[in-house]
Amino acid sequence: MTEVRSTLVGTVAHIPVAVGAPVALGAELVLIESMKMLYPVTAEAAGVVADLRVAVGALVQPGDVLLTLDAAVATNDAPPRADTGAAVGRPPDGRRPDLAEVVERHRGGSDEGRPGAVARRHGGGKRTARENIADLCDPDSFVEYGPLVVAAQRQRRSLDELIERTPADGVVVGIGRLEGRSIGVVAYDYTVLAGTQGFQGHRKQDRLFDVAARSGLPLVIFAEGGGGRPGETDWIGVAGLDVPTFAGLARLSALVPLVGIVSGRCYAGNAALLGLCDVIIATADANIGMGGPAMIEGGGLGVFAPEDIGPIDVQTANGVVDLAVADEAEAVAAARRYLSYFAGRAAADQRGCADQHRLRDLVPEDRTRVYDIRPLIETLADTGSVLELRRAFGPTMITALGRVDGHPIGVVANDPMQRSGAIDADGADKAARFLQLCDAFALPVLFLCDTPGIMVGPDAERTALVRHVSRLFVVGANLDLPTATIVLRKGYGLGSMTMAAGGFKQPLCCVAWPTGEFGGMGLEGAVRLGFRRELEAIADDAERERFFAAKLAGLYERGKALSAATAFEIDGVIDPADSRRWITATLTAAPPPVRAGKRRPFVDTW
Repeated sequence: MTEVRSTLVGTVAHIPVAVGAPVALGAELVLIESMKMLYPVTAEAAGVVADLRVAVGALVQPGDVLLTLDAAVATNDAPPRADTGAAVGRPPDGRRPDLAEVVERHRGGSDEGRPGAVARRHGGGKRTARENIADLCDPDSFVEYGPLVVAAQRQRRSLDELIERTPADGVVVGIGRLEGRSIGVVAYDYTVLAGTQGFQGHRKQDRLFDVAARSGLPLVIFAEGGGGRPGETDWIGVAGLDVPTFAGLARLSALVPLVGIVSGRCYAGNAALLGLCDVIIATADANIGMGGPAMIEGGGLGVFAPEDIGPIDVQTANGVVDLAVADEAEAVAAARRYLSYFAGRAAADQRGCADQHRLRDLVPEDRTRVYDIRPLIETLADTGSVLELRRAFGPTMITALGRVDGHPIGVVANDPMQRSGAIDADGADKAARFLQLCDAFALPVLFLCDTPGIMVGPDAERTALVRHVSRLFVVGANLDLPTATIVLRKGYGLGSMTMAAGGFKQPLCCVAWPTGEFGGMGLEGAVRLGFRRELEAIADDAERERFFAAKLAGLYERGKALSAATAFEIDGVIDPADSRRWITATLTAAPPPVRAGKRRPFVDTW
């Protein structure tokens, strides 16, 4: 005879066996309730129930005998264990009801469960939020925060309606992987209430921004949407101006790379989040504005179609958009490419480059002839690695990301095709802000200098040039990263100093190509100013021109690259084909920066 005892304090809730009943090894004999949980007591050997010592409702203590088993008459014909309810009500596929309910709720909010919304989206030539995420992230790597959330409108809509019409509160939030590295993603869903910002959606983003800050996750935001949402009822407040979302994203500036993507309409709060990102990628049909048509009309400022507000040509020319692309597929590809520069050195099979001897002929021998510097940058960098930002804005300066021997770098170059490469207010702002971006994420910077100096004249001064150009000195002189300068041709005045982080001894190296020439100001201007009296005293035009040419040649001889190197104003004059070796030797000489938190407080949005 075997006694079966209790191992805990509790109340007998159920006795599924009776005296004389055969039981198998492991069969459930008694169910005890303790601390609101049910604990089964099972048979440790086969046998027949000989006696019951307790009844349902009895309070038992550890060691109390519950029943006895007669092992002598054990049988293999004992009935199966009592059904615990695990299989009751299961659908044909075998899922238990609680899991089936969750799976169905997830399916209902997915693209599969919303065929009508997906069809309308595709009919407009666009992808869904989840399709964009699937394209951005590695397969099956995305996990979503708050997918079962609905709009905070339970006082005016039924829960069933909210589940059907407002899945995820119109914003998909979560963590995925990109080329094996973790990233955070926010994707507004325009099929849900026009991608507007709801109370719960803000909470989800706040959650992700906190996770991104603690985990150092780069963040991609698909920002299409109409801004703040009227009609929320399930919160206590007046205007919602205490929402922490915008400050939370702003605090991520300079901590993690921030990428904003917009296709279609992006207004008000959605546009504010977009503007907080380091880089904005926009499609050809994008309209971006701090207020949409309704807000503009409500303010008594006129009636405008959505297409009139911040179209792509406006937002690229004014510098809001960094990369203009054709569609969402190109936008996602551009985001993947941009983030790759912050993921370290490229693989060995991606470090090839063009024949560097081509560089010897890309700057014309005629010092007065302009040339296109972009093919020069493409040749100098690893093949296919150059990504130019803000091309349509501040065109006198070129800012681009690239790689040399696999190492990611930032490139700042003067464009001789635009005002001879003179630095104006917009160009200075563009370059200064790009330097902050590089500094925040420790990307070494290569300056390619070919400038006659800072732009001058009454029109230039109307742009607050004095202040704008000074940003290049302030930012450049305070960079905490390796820099290098190559003077391709003109290196004149203060402008050329801004192309060397504030002065020719600031970069780790400052070298010139044989075409380099230097001076405190443009040589022609120096002759006309320095020899004005002599020139005015020569009556014969031809003789005056010969005098001018002779003085100019003398200044050029004195200021050419070889002369500057002789005086050690620069570190040397190099064969253009040897440029990559200088870049890798200097920009990778310093040890990787040790980073604890932010390297700078934030990256200027402008």
